[in-house]
Formats: sequence, structure tokens, C-alpha cells
Amino acid sequence: MAASDTPSSRGRSGRPVGTITRGTTNTNRLRRMDRWIAYTAGRALRASAAPPVAVDLGYGAAPWTAVELAARLRAVRADVRVVGIEIDPARVAAALPMAEPPLLEFRRGGFEVPLDGGARAQLIRAANVLRQYDEDQVAEVWARLCGRLAPDGLLVEGTCDEVGRRHVWVALGPEGPRTVTFAARLANLERPSDLAERLPKALIHHNVPGRPVHSFLRDFDRAWAAAAPLGAFGARQRWAAACAALAADWPLQDAPARRRQGELTVDWAALAPR
Repeated sequence: MAASDTPSSRGRSGRPVGTITRGTTNTNRLRRMDRWIAYTAGRALRASAAPPVAVDLGYGAAPWTAVELAARLRAVRADVRVVGIEIDPARVAAALPMAEPPLLEFRRGGFEVPLDGGARAQLIRAANVLRQYDEDQVAEVWARLCGRLAPDGLLVEGTCDEVGRRHVWVALGPEGPRTVTFAARLANLERPSDLAERLPKALIHHNVPGRPVHSFLRDFDRAWAAAAPLGAFGARQRWAAACAALAADWPLQDAPARRRQGELTVDWAALAPR
């Protein structure tokens, strides 16, 4: 995106807001993120008086992630409506044979999140979208997307590797960022700081000495090393012990049961750039 082609300037033109992503997608790539979403947003999804709307924003060259999100959220609420949104009309056309109206739809759009009748989304998932943008554009995009949420809605924005073994995402409510979650296939993880390459755009350039996210990953690596003897009982036991040690100095926001899934969630304010 050129410096003059900002999200706000494109919005005034009436065109979809944003630029076409690289479009890489694989089946089950977002399963870890989806599992966390179903757990975290489940209560709000079930409490919605009308069928809730979930958005898969920028699903890529193939619609697999939207199809999978719909299936996973239906286990939480059977009538949830999932809308896959892509800025590339060719990708939308290719996805249409997979649609199951009204429970799964595909339409062209961008960060303006076009929904029928001005509806607001209970969930917006934007995975592997903002990595191509400049860091100084992230706050504007976040604010725009948060403005499309229902009062108890959730925005999940983050990055993962091509096969879904390593994820880091930020969870936001209408008021802004809340938490950062690190998730990994533990059998393939040498150290927690290996997740640094998947930090969202808002954090990845701040993984340098003296910045909070760097300090956090340094402490996580130390706790992981200290828990090495527990590796004899499995990587999950080692991860859980490292997380428990980390909780002495960092505001962790998850329950031990989530950590056994290879996840760790920390308060955004503790890692926010400053």
C-alpha cells in the first residue's frame, strides 16, 4: 500500500478498504486460533438474541478458513452466520460454490466490513492480513474494525505460520486491545521465543532489548529452560510449568486448562509498545 493510499482515503472512494493479501491458505491452518475463539467468545455467541454474525476477514485465495470457522462455531451455536470477506472479486467468485446461505456467505469487501443492514459482528477474525501493512496503519485499522463490533463483540487479529503450528494474536473489544495470546504445537517448539517471528504487526518491530515484548519472551525462555526436567513427562507439562513460573512477574489472563492446550494469554498493556 502506498503512503497516500491509506485505509481512510480508500474508504472515501467507495471502494473496499485495504489491499489484496498474498492469499496463502491451507486447511486447518487456523485451528488453534479457532479453538481459542470458540472458548473465549462462546458465552457471547450463545447469549445473542438473534443469530450472531462472525466474519472471516481476508480469507485468502481459497475459502477453507471460513468454511472451517463456520463448522467450529456451529458446535457453540448452531445458527451462527459466518461471512467470508475478501477484497479480490476473483477470490469471492471462486468461494461462492462453498456458500451455504444464510449460515455461510462470501462477499467482496475490506476493513469497512460490509454486512447487511448495517449489522455489527459478534466476531471478526483477521488472520495473516495486517503483516503486509505498515505498523503506523495498524491503529487505524484496529479502530475501524472495532467500530464494526457488537457491544460484546470480539476482534482477533494475528499471524501464524503456513501450517498452523505457531500463532500469536491480539484480542480486542470495542474499546480496543485486551490480550495477546501465544499458541504453538509444543512438540515442534524449541523455545518460546521461536514464536517471535509470528508476532502481529503491532508488536513484531518492538522485539528488541528494552521493549516489553522482548523482555516477556526473554523471561519465557528462561522459565522454559528452568522447566526442562519436566520435559520427561511431555512438552505440555513443561509448557504449563513455564507458564506458572511466568505468572509471578507477568499478568497472565488464562486458566491452566488453556495452557495445557499449548496457549498462553497475557494482558495487552504489559506488552504494548511504549
